[in-house]
Amino acid sequence: MPNDALPLEAWHAHDVDDVVATLSTSPDGLASADAEARRHAHGANVLPSGSHTPWWRILLRQFTDTLIAILLVAAVVSAATGQGEDALAIVAIVALNGLLGFVQEVRSERAMAALAAMLQPHARVRRGGAVRDVDAADLVPGDVVLLAVGDRVPADLRMVAARQLQIDESTLTGESEAVDKHTDRQAVDTPLAERACMAWMGTAVTHGHGEGVVVATGMATELGRVAALTGQVDATPTPLQRRLARLGRQLGAVSVTTAALVAAVGWLSGKPPMEMFLLGIALAVAVVPEGLPAVVTITLVLGIRQMLARRALIRRLQAAETLGCATIICSDKTGTLTENELTVTDLWIADGPRTLTGTGYAPEGHLVREGAAVEVDAGVAALLRTAHTCNHAHLERGEDGAWRVLGTPTEGALLVAAAKLGLDGPRPMVRAEHAFDADRKRMTVVVDGDAGPVVHTKGAPEHLLPRCAALRQDGIDRPLDAGGRRAVLAQVDAFGDRGLRVLALATRVLPAGVDLDDTDAVETDLVLLGLAAMHDPPRAAVPDALRTAAAAGVRTVMITGDAPGTALAIARQVGLVADRAITGPELDALPEEALGDLLDEAVVFARTTPEHKLRLVHALQARGHVVAMTGDGVNDAPALKAADIGVAMGQRGTEVARGAADMVLTDDNYASIVGAIEEGRRQYDNIVKFVRYLLTSNTGEVLALVGGLILGGPLLLLPVQILWMNLVTDGVTAVALGLEPPEPGVMRHAPRAADAPILDRGAAVQIGALGLYVAAVGVGLFAWTYDGTDLAYARTMAFTGLVIVEKLNVFGFRSLTSPLSHIGWTSNPWLLAAWASMVGLQVAAVYVPFLQAVLGTVPLSLADWALILAVSVPIVLVPELTKRWRARAR
Repeated sequence: MPNDALPLEAWHAHDVDDVVATLSTSPDGLASADAEARRHAHGANVLPSGSHTPWWRILLRQFTDTLIAILLVAAVVSAATGQGEDALAIVAIVALNGLLGFVQEVRSERAMAALAAMLQPHARVRRGGAVRDVDAADLVPGDVVLLAVGDRVPADLRMVAARQLQIDESTLTGESEAVDKHTDRQAVDTPLAERACMAWMGTAVTHGHGEGVVVATGMATELGRVAALTGQVDATPTPLQRRLARLGRQLGAVSVTTAALVAAVGWLSGKPPMEMFLLGIALAVAVVPEGLPAVVTITLVLGIRQMLARRALIRRLQAAETLGCATIICSDKTGTLTENELTVTDLWIADGPRTLTGTGYAPEGHLVREGAAVEVDAGVAALLRTAHTCNHAHLERGEDGAWRVLGTPTEGALLVAAAKLGLDGPRPMVRAEHAFDADRKRMTVVVDGDAGPVVHTKGAPEHLLPRCAALRQDGIDRPLDAGGRRAVLAQVDAFGDRGLRVLALATRVLPAGVDLDDTDAVETDLVLLGLAAMHDPPRAAVPDALRTAAAAGVRTVMITGDAPGTALAIARQVGLVADRAITGPELDALPEEALGDLLDEAVVFARTTPEHKLRLVHALQARGHVVAMTGDGVNDAPALKAADIGVAMGQRGTEVARGAADMVLTDDNYASIVGAIEEGRRQYDNIVKFVRYLLTSNTGEVLALVGGLILGGPLLLLPVQILWMNLVTDGVTAVALGLEPPEPGVMRHAPRAADAPILDRGAAVQIGALGLYVAAVGVGLFAWTYDGTDLAYARTMAFTGLVIVEKLNVFGFRSLTSPLSHIGWTSNPWLLAAWASMVGLQVAAVYVPFLQAVLGTVPLSLADWALILAVSVPIVLVPELTKRWRARAR
């Protein structure tokens, strides 16, 4: 019975039985109906993200920009000096701009929230005696959670089983060393960092296995008490956003100087002071593309949604930007270049090989030897019993009749192989376990046997074979001499040459007195039972993706823990050029200079550890490469963080790996990395396009105003008309330009340099030349139509001409190199819709009485529109003809 003298919160001070009784649960877990009832009572097992911004704050944020504040001051000054129409016009335009910004930012926030929701972790629980994979948010007190290496602890747990379980609690306690866990009760006053029978939400399993009962969820957890943030999309500004923000500040300084200078010149030349004041403010707005940072953010976020459609979930905006300049992809083999649908196809024992038929997870198949079906013999039975016992996977049949495995694909394949031959009975009670790790590359369990404790071990052949003293043959354990070892390794190589993944399996009866927790003592003098070879077919999309990456100047390097022969065979099958395989030990022996030279060769890396991955990342970066690195294990986290783009596996990856990565592949497919690189290039290209487009428009407006002043006539445009062009029509078109699909040749050129400027000399020339033409259209139309009497008509012509020429100009920026006929006239329907909407707004500005009063416009005739169109078309026609000529020359 529970100890009523202890506080319920002191779960570490209660016995396991007390905890189970208090929470009305059992080792089999809660029933589904009970779990659902508790879910309603306790709420979701989530922490407040802290990232949600109320809609009213988003709306207010649209009016806190410095330039907007200046405009509102100008509206107040206008109203105070009796110019109510100007004041009303400024307020209306600022309000419309704020509304557009609000809508765009809300869309961005919702997209980010949807992405964050997809990053929520999962947990393995036992409910009603069955192991299930559930959203961590659905955990409730009383659930029995299963923990394995690489898991994030999904709630606060009281441990009820622990096998060499170690947990990194540095995120909560600051303790740098992983903590050994046990199930014994502790003193009630034990400090948090020393409660070894507890596992805390948000911490990471680094070794072993265990089970725990959920005692607290959500904000009731220790992590919830310190309001920590987990599972969020990192929205830290990217380098590109920071560079653009800096450009905006620089243009802001230029705008203030220019506006003050022009206003002063106009006032000294006799223009009304109030008119010059409003012109100065309008000029300040015209110089700065104030919508640029918001447009970039929206484009990046919308681009992330496009990447998600291509099976790549971006966790950090910076990754979306960096992808476009990746030069190296360091890829795992298993599950990334291959399907990760392992099937045991071949078995080897001392008297020769056998083939095991059947595919998939259905436990249906039989043994074949020399072309004929054979019965299960003692050697095969011993081999597969060890494979079944040294295993954490579970095989179950779903309601749809399909068989599925809960656990790793490797253990699942071994379990199915045993089930095919009827060797999958209840597993014996495990007395001790020595979990797999990257250094030992093997796993061992100890169970009770008739003659004493029995060891069952599986692992990489070259790591397990040195621990073996004998080979079982015809039921007799014969000494394993040098010749026998060479024969085993020759068979391993033969399997590897076929692209098969090979595991060795061994056993041993322990003599009395051996410490079951002493890994070295347990894994000594083993008896080799044989080999299990698994087929993992290459993914069908990988060969084409490799060719696409190579054409784009992106090199692929395979880094795998498998044997060299297997690595080379798979490389050949997928079309990855590789002359030789370098193993982890060979890599350790190489000095840095020799490693740098080796990385220029066509090699694959085999039998590597996470430490090797980290070294390779640093070596490639030292040679100037931008590196994308894949990983799935808890020990891959350092390499994922060190890489320019850390890529975690969404299906087989651990929670720790996903938390360290910049991008998560929802299908674990190499082709999705290449697709994400293409999408990253598209995003960056589009950002460059609309930056140039916006600056061209703003340059043209400023030059037009300055040109009008130089000519000495009346103001070319009213301040409110400048505000209309800048704050209303430009931003929407720029966002639509950011949705431009990738150009046909986007993956046929080398990656851009990571520090490449957004605006180079060519961009400055383009902006200057097109800006001059935009200004010439505005000044020319004003001069052509102003006869000294109808100023409103001339201003309407100049105003509308500038809007139309800017809107036509956007088509020239859909591609900086290819003509529209190559990329498709209608391939960006969003731009066509935005263009039609903005032109429609300008038509309304000319003909709707309310807008006429606000903007100072008058109706135009069809002949006027024809003239405007005639002088505007060259801005898209001339660049289009130039691109066609260059395309033919290429």
